[in-house]
Amino acid sequence: MLERYNPTNWDIAWTEVTAAAIEVVAAITIAWLLFRAVFALVSRLTQLSETQVDEMIVDRVRRPVKWSFIAIGITLVAQSNPELKAYWEPMARFLRPALLGWIAFTLVKAFTAALELRLELSEDPVSVRSRRTRIAILSRTATFAIIFITVGLMLLGIPAVRDIGTTLLASAGLAALAVGAAAQPALKSLIAGMQVALTEPFRIGDLVRVDGEGGRVEEIRLSFVTVRTWDERVLVVPTSRFLDQSFENWSRISEKLTGPVFLHLDPAAAIDPIREEFERFVTSHELYDGRNIACLMTEAYPESVELRLSMSAATIGDLWVLRCETREHMLKWLRENQPDALIRHRLEVEAANARVAGG
Repeated sequence: MLERYNPTNWDIAWTEVTAAAIEVVAAITIAWLLFRAVFALVSRLTQLSETQVDEMIVDRVRRPVKWSFIAIGITLVAQSNPELKAYWEPMARFLRPALLGWIAFTLVKAFTAALELRLELSEDPVSVRSRRTRIAILSRTATFAIIFITVGLMLLGIPAVRDIGTTLLASAGLAALAVGAAAQPALKSLIAGMQVALTEPFRIGDLVRVDGEGGRVEEIRLSFVTVRTWDERVLVVPTSRFLDQSFENWSRISEKLTGPVFLHLDPAAAIDPIREEFERFVTSHELYDGRNIACLMTEAYPESVELRLSMSAATIGDLWVLRCETREHMLKWLRENQPDALIRHRLEVEAANARVAGG
């Protein structure tokens, strides 16, 4: 007589675990094959495009989308398996917002890279700086918002955290005041960054002068701006500083500027020959753009006069070099042609002794 097999609880549990594992493996396999098929079709379509933007976006979102397909497959299987659902659902409440945030984060980075790639094809430097500034600030703002929302949704998926939040609702008024006071600097920086992106008082690459220092805007973040000076120092300036106080932007519209060279000469100097030599030198210089040139006596004192030699150039760097070379040339020309025009505050001991001896 054959004995009837009576499965134990261990055997039943092991069978259920094995069946659930097989279902999970099958769901992952089907999701992976579906992902490969979908992205093969998408990749084929992007190859037909003339730009690299589509391929760049598809490559960036490939990994988070793959894991999202797998998570969706396991979720569908768990709906028909109560035992698997009991283990998977607590993790899914944590993973779903994380995967959605990952996809949104990669999309922002992909679109940012694509827009910056298009900027390289533009020929207008002012337009490039303007768009690069907006892209940088808006992408950082979107990234901050995505991370903040994602972390919040992930924390709400934890029962203990959700219960604590429900308990604190009774003191929501006091908590709101405390959080508002603590977050005031961060909110001010965030609003200042958005204002910079929309109004564009300065842009990445602009030459600005702030706190007595001049340099190029190298990076614009929500809380601070970095300015690199000519001697390679980096100034870190709060973003709100540019909105609360005045500053100079030397390349707001374009880099075409007019710059001066000042000469302090003896009142007996002949101005017309100096003006002719200055105009001859500057107009023949390769860096002069032909817009502005003038030689004016701006001050007259009992012991000196001040000449302002103004000239223009196509870029700020060219103007700096042109001013330096003009200053050097005019001093050399004065020493050779009008030495008496140079102011001397020296004790000419030998000449004085000769006058005394002859006297």
